[in-house]
Amino acid sequence: MPIFAKAGASFVPAPAGSHCATCVDVIDHGMLEVTYQGKTQAKHKITIAWQIAEDMENGKPFLVRRRYTCSLHEKAALRGDLESWRGRAFTDRELEAFDLESLLAVGCLINVIHETRNGSTYANVASVMRLPKNMTAPPPRDYIRVCDRPPAQTDGSEDGFGITDDDVPF
Repeated sequence: MPIFAKAGASFVPAPAGSHCATCVDVIDHGMLEVTYQGKTQAKHKITIAWQIAEDMENGKPFLVRRRYTCSLHEKAALRGDLESWRGRAFTDRELEAFDLESLLAVGCLINVIHETRNGSTYANVASVMRLPKNMTAPPPRDYIRVCDRPPAQTDGSEDGFGITDDDVPF
């Protein structure tokens, strides 16, 4: 099946600063090859996605994400963020197996920082914290979880844009 690349619209990153947010997705990427300090190995990766209360120009809420190694090791970034988000350390029993799906629709405060690379500015989640008392997170809206999105509808003869294999010159 063809994969088409096209020029995209200009990307506006979520604003930097502290934001009230709601977890809208936990995406399992499975085992991915990762190279760190010259050593390549397979790591189980996930992404957690949050919507913040602030809207983009099109009226939809900003979405920010952070990718993690799926580990609750004492030095793992995921564990640190989850403990900060929950406001307490994991118990030994919770460390045996923590269901990441339990994060869905849970509110938090996130700190977004901007990082510029190759002329583009990206919004990165620097920290995740528990919501202060009497603060409520925005309800999730206008988002379909990655695992719930329908597969592309195609019979294989065309790509969804009306282009068939006969239209490709090479």
